[in-house]
Amino acid sequence: MILAEAINSPVFNETGLDLGLLILRVVVGLTIAAHGYNHIFRGGKIQGTAGWFASLGMKPGILHAWLASITELAAGLLLALGLLTPLGAAGVVGTMAVAFVTNHRKNGFFIFRPGEGWEYVNVLMCAGLALGALGPGQWSIDNALGLEWVSGPIGFAIAAIGGLGGAALLLLFFWRPEKKTA
Repeated sequence: MILAEAINSPVFNETGLDLGLLILRVVVGLTIAAHGYNHIFRGGKIQGTAGWFASLGMKPGILHAWLASITELAAGLLLALGLLTPLGAAGVVGTMAVAFVTNHRKNGFFIFRPGEGWEYVNVLMCAGLALGALGPGQWSIDNALGLEWVSGPIGFAIAAIGGLGGAALLLLFFWRPEKKTA
């Protein structure tokens, strides 16, 4: 009985929601920021990333390597801080939508499949859309600044239209995959 009253109390629900949003924002944000950092400073560094992007049909590869890497770093940090949350969410949605189309969709669902399936990018893309809709929660810079447009329909629209629309435009103008010869 005491547990049921605690779970149904408005304080518990608001605190739980804010804690959940904080965890989701920080984990998704730092994951995507680390991804961008890795593109620039690890493995083949930015030149290796550029070559890989070019091999996927993103021309010119160096431009898209920098665009994706900087977007991932900035979007990740914005989400982790809860600052301009829908814009950070749009960055995650957009980069993951492009990754889905250019590299992962043809490889099946599971990430462990050859060529890496779309499981991982799907989860991050949907988390970005959810954060756009839900907003950053009370424990965020957005809340401290009194930004009310960062959640609900406006936040979701920014994340969805900015992310998916930006990805669609980028693919339309710059994605030129090699034609397979039969």
